Amino acid sequence: MLSRLADSLFWLGRYVERAENVARFIGVNLNLMLDLPMEPAHQWRPLAVTTGDYAAFEKNYGDPTRDNVIQFLMYDVNNPNSVLSCLQKARENARTSREVISSEMWEHVNIFYHQVSGALNNPPHDDFLYHFCRQVRFNSHLFSGLSDDTMSHNEAWHFLRLGRLFERADKTARILDVKYFFLLPKVEDIGTPYDIILWTALLKSASASEMYRKKHSLIQPAKVAEFLMLDPDFPRSMRYCLVNAEKSLRAVANTPPGTYSNNAEKQLGLLRAELDYADVGDIIKNGLHEYLDNFEGKLNSVGDALFSVFLAFRPLPKEAEPVQIHKMETQQQ
Repeated sequence: MLSRLADSLFWLGRYVERAENVARFIGVNLNLMLDLPMEPAHQWRPLAVTTGDYAAFEKNYGDPTRDNVIQFLMYDVNNPNSVLSCLQKARENARTSREVISSEMWEHVNIFYHQVSGALNNPPHDDFLYHFCRQVRFNSHLFSGLSDDTMSHNEAWHFLRLGRLFERADKTARILDVKYFFLLPKVEDIGTPYDIILWTALLKSASASEMYRKKHSLIQPAKVAEFLMLDPDFPRSMRYCLVNAEKSLRAVANTPPGTYSNNAEKQLGLLRAELDYADVGDIIKNGLHEYLDNFEGKLNSVGDALFSVFLAFRPLPKEAEPVQIHKMETQQQ
């Protein structure tokens, strides 16, 4: 497969997943405001921090108010991680990879983009903003389903899946890191309805609330962290994402389990193994923030290795110059 196509598919998967994550963060926060007695001044700031763009937000908007954060994360074309910017770039990557994706996928990305770009000039009323965020999430889920059901599960599909899983692992780590810091409770708040509401919102930010409740019932910060990081079955946990990303990478490289053929496989295998044998008690004892920050750094290194091995554009090797055979003339005596 051409590296150009592999790169477009990888980022197509990442950008659609990123748009969904940002819309989910906004929707959860909007819903959270209905459950709190009053809107905390700091409640919207973590959303801008989670995307890694808080410096740009502060420079252009100043105070992290509700309207400022929503505009920045939803419609700001100058923010490369806004929902609109992500879908614009997803559409462009889909266009450049039309030869390998299905017509249904291409049509859906177009519809998805125009729905969000149309809201730029006519933003949904406050009463409908939550439902608009929900629609963005559902459109992302539909794209994922279309890619699984209408595209051959070949190299192209694996690169698309790799992008989606890398983005999920990154965003789960980021939202847990940022929210855990802001949600560290005061002693008097532990176990109160207010404490439970905030931790439930954290789970909803990763679409994990119902599945967590089915497995653990009671909200416990350590269990929440363990579920989002180490659960082997939940599709947005960091561990699940890396296990399945490794499967796709092995399929692309045609490498059997227990071995590796390139640096990307080696780094991803090491990072996945760390999560396989990690213990949440040890992680929290040694510092959850430090662990998650280290994880994000290693995940970025895996992404760099993946780019270097599979996605980087390289000039074709020069053909060997033909050997010049010189005939020796016989000197006539």
